[in-house]
Order: sequence, then C-alpha cells, then structure tokens
Amino acid sequence: MLGTMMDYPLVLSVLLERARRLFPDVEVVSRRMDGTRLRRPYRAIHARATALAAALVRAGMRRGDRVGTLMWNHAEHLEGYFGIPAAGGVLHTLNLRLAADDVAYIINHAGDRFLIVDECLLPLFAQVRARVALERVLVVRHSDAPLPEGLEDYEAFIAPGAAGFVAPALGENDAAGMCYTSGTTGRPKGVVYSHRALVLHSMCLAMADTLGMRNADTVMPIVPMFHVNAWGQPFTAPMVGARLVFPGPAPKPEDLLDLMAEEGVTLASGVPTVWMGMVQALDGQPGRWKLAPGVRAVIGGAAPNEGLLRALQGHGIAVRHGWGLTETTPLAACTHAKHGLGDLAPDSRLALTLKQGLPVPLIEARIVNDDGEAAWDGRTSGELQVRGPWVAAGYYEEPGTGDKWTADGWFATGDIATIDPEGYIQLTDRAKDLIKSGGEWISSVALESALMDHAAVREAAVIAVPHPKWQERPLAAVVLKDGAAATAEQLGAHLASRFAKWWLPDAYVFIDQIPRTSTGKFQKTVLRERYRDWRWG
Repeated sequence: MLGTMMDYPLVLSVLLERARRLFPDVEVVSRRMDGTRLRRPYRAIHARATALAAALVRAGMRRGDRVGTLMWNHAEHLEGYFGIPAAGGVLHTLNLRLAADDVAYIINHAGDRFLIVDECLLPLFAQVRARVALERVLVVRHSDAPLPEGLEDYEAFIAPGAAGFVAPALGENDAAGMCYTSGTTGRPKGVVYSHRALVLHSMCLAMADTLGMRNADTVMPIVPMFHVNAWGQPFTAPMVGARLVFPGPAPKPEDLLDLMAEEGVTLASGVPTVWMGMVQALDGQPGRWKLAPGVRAVIGGAAPNEGLLRALQGHGIAVRHGWGLTETTPLAACTHAKHGLGDLAPDSRLALTLKQGLPVPLIEARIVNDDGEAAWDGRTSGELQVRGPWVAAGYYEEPGTGDKWTADGWFATGDIATIDPEGYIQLTDRAKDLIKSGGEWISSVALESALMDHAAVREAAVIAVPHPKWQERPLAAVVLKDGAAATAEQLGAHLASRFAKWWLPDAYVFIDQIPRTSTGKFQKTVLRERYRDWRWG
C-alpha cells in the first residue's frame, strides 16, 4: 500500500520562488570592494538568478554540467546558488584560498565547463587559466577596467533576461551542488549534493534547536560561500524570508562589526578564528559598536575554547556551537540544552556548549572502537560515525576511498569522540592528531583548548613529535596576544591543574602565527614537518 501524498520534488528552485512570492521586498545586502553596500530585494535576486539560468542554457549548458564559482560572499554568488541548479547545472564552489595547483586540479577533476569569477580574483585565475579547459568565463566586475581577452562580463551575459526560458523538470535526487574537501591529507575530494539533501538540510537549519533561522532574522554568513555552501545558510534564508547581509571580499573584523551593528544582524556564523578577531576588536575599541539585542553567533569548523565563549557572552552575544563536515552538507550536530537541562548553572551550560552537541534531526551517530560500538557513557571513545539523508555515500570519481564507509552504511568521520548518556557528542581529537605516548593516548584538542584559556595566549596548536623513549611526546606551538608575555613554565603550571603530568607538553615554541588550512583550521601537518627533527633536551 502506498501513501496518498503528492509526489512533490524537493528542489532548490522552490525555496527562491517562495521568497519571491512571500518576501519580495526583503533585501539582500552586499558589501562591495570599495566599502559601499549593494541592496537587492528577493524579487530582484529571483529575476537575476532566472536570467542566469536562461543564459547558461542559451550558452549550451547541459543537465549535469558543472559551473564553477570563484567568488566571495555577495548577491551575485547567491544568484549562482539558485540560477545554476535551476538550469539543471551543478553549482561547483571553488575555494579561493587554495593554492593555484589545487584550484586547477579541482576544476579539471570536476570537469567544469563554465566559470563565474570575481574581478578581484582574476590574478588567481590567471595562475590556473592555461591549465584548465573552461569554455566560458564570466567576470563579476567591480571596476571599469578592461577585461582580459577571452573573458566575458557577467552583467552582459545575463542582460537578455529570462524571456521564453522554460526551466527543466528536475528530480530531487539530481545533482545540485558540488564542494571539494579542504585536502588536509592528500588531494581534495569532491562531494556532490542532491537537491533533496540541500532542501532537507535547509529545513533543518530553520529548526529552533539548530540554528533557529527565522523570518525576523537578519543573517550574516561570515563563513565563506565557497566552502560547504556557507553552511547552507544562503539556501535557508530565502526559504524563511530572512534578510541576508553578505560581508563581501576579504572583510576585516572591523568590517564585520560595522555590518553587524549598522545592519542589525541577529545571526552571524563563522569559524573560531574569525570570532577571535572580532572579540579582539570589541575589546580594543569598547563602545564603538552597538550590536542588536540578543544577537546569536554560530561557531563551527573547529572547536571553540572556553575563553572565546566567555568573551562573546561578555559582549552580549549568545553562542550556538555546530559540528559537521563537507561530507555532511555540513550540519550534523548542534548544541542546545535538552528538556530538563534548561536550569543548568552558567558554568555547566558553558561546558555543554563546548561539546559538539546532539545529532540534529534525521542524523544518526555512533562511536566505534576496536571493541565494536561503544557505550554512550561520556568516557568510552572511538571513531565517530554518522548517517542520514544529507550525508555523502561516496566521493566523486574517487576510487579507493570506500574504506570511509562501513559495510552497513555509516560514514567514518575520522574524528575521535565520546557520546554521553544524554546523547551529546564531544570530539576529543582527529584520529591523525592524537598523540600516543608510552602506549597511552593524549588529546591535542584538549590541551589546545586549555592553553587558549590562558589570559596571555591568542592561539595554540599541539602536535606529536617523535621521542626516543616514549614514541611521541606533545609539543605546543603558542601565539601570544599583542603586548602579553608568558613563559613555558607559566603555561605548564596553567595546564598542570587540569591534566595528568604525563599529558603536559614537554616543550613550547612561541611563534607569530599558527599555519591554517584554506578554511581557517589549524594546519598541523605544516607544524609537524617544521618540528619533525626536534631534539629533546
């Protein structure tokens, strides 16, 4: 027996059409290269996205063709988010912070036919142009400077509009988007998102116990649109009719705070390093910015530390901590206090927020170690595995990676974690970042978090360094705050009250900056290479 419900495909065009019909005058604000702000209502975004879809079809784009975007966060990128899938194409966001070799590899591996690129990123594109086989390159211009030969003006491309355009009938399992992993180990790998996965993920972000995005919000995705779809927010905001504020090219912390204060942002999202920079600006210029009452910060991409959460709360910013991966579209877990835990003391509530949280609705999670599936006791650790309707079931054209999926259909994340009896996930480390000393495991993440709680420390990364007796020992790379001072002995004493003696780093190095991946995470591979020949005293 079948149900009597309509067979109504879950496709992205439905979300933007809803914004056009119900929220036509809600504006999308984009900070431009010169600091000015472009304002376009959803009705204009819909019209321009449809014009882009029509232009791509006229240009010969076929269903399933990949269209690359090499752009910052702004309205034209949002047009691509909806216009490319509406034409039956696959939105392929390219990470502009990757090395040129990686960008060229990804374009070729994905088989991109078209590319939309910001004018300010043409120097990067020039480094890859001779190595890729793109058919049309469209430039979103920020000046009147002449374009290099062979490149086309984006505005001229979409100028004919959408007259006569008939959108193809799309299936909800058709490919809609594509993103490559950061490539911290080996070459980046492609994940292909279906319309169905993106629509369901968008609905999840609107739930009160996840991001809680609603019509009354003004949303600022600081997290880049070129990686994991800015955590899905550019899809959810039009769906609920929320106002969008895009920070544009290379924003500084002061730029972000100006936007938050002047545009009345109520929900902003970014990695911990972004929020660290904003806290530093708020501390350094007290009273300059008046943020919206009840503004919420979504933190993801890496685990925040206690000091950062306390600092944000001290500035009146409520924090929601989310966790996920490129392979999970990305939201897979989020912190909120379950029924019965709402009366927690402030310190206990903070400890809860530091965890990665509960699996969001429709996502299942488990912990697996050498003994099998682990108990949810908050102590037993193992690899975190997940499954659900927006979790990837494989990589694009990447043979030999099947070991990332179990025989019974779970994705093995590579994260080491515990799950407590209430169901809260807490990551203890990446499998590759655990330190094995004398046969015992040490969590680099726990040490880093504690170090960054020290008043003098801005950032810290802990790595395993080979040791003649203990196999590996922890070495801490520390960046101090401007004008602050701390010694190795002082940092060791700070950690000694929290960890067993054998956990404590045997050495500290003070450096100017922690190397980062293209998405802002600490790049420990660089540190391990830098200190691989460390001589223990």
